[in-house]
Amino acid sequence: MGIPAMMSPQNIEKVTVSFGRLALSKAKVAEDFYKRLFEIDPSLRKLFKSDMKAQGEKLMMTISIAVSNLKNPDAIRNTVVNLGKRHVTYGVTKKDYQTVATALLFAVEKNLGDAFTPDIKAAWVEMYTVVAGMMQEAA
Repeated sequence: MGIPAMMSPQNIEKVTVSFGRLALSKAKVAEDFYKRLFEIDPSLRKLFKSDMKAQGEKLMMTISIAVSNLKNPDAIRNTVVNLGKRHVTYGVTKKDYQTVATALLFAVEKNLGDAFTPDIKAAWVEMYTVVAGMMQEAA
């Protein structure tokens, strides 16, 4: 499949440190993510029937769990695969994963500001590739 099973130690550190900064403004990060997601693909809005504040909290909790387990992705593999299975039942397609990646990088960049360097971007791309790859195992 070409998906790395684990991230490089350097990129784990970059994502962990930058997420620590993002965690200080979780609600804003989530708001920026969903705003951008729906700008890119308004049809995805129908997949979200719950309160968007609660949805944002779920998003940030999921990212937090993923980030805290980057050194041992097998510890969360079953959880992430099950999350992927749920997303299939919601109607999420493989194409949607790219849209999510774009929205996530937008929100990370917007909230990190000048701290969002090309190296940080590459680390987040690698992290998303690993996690999304696990989720897509269910598809």
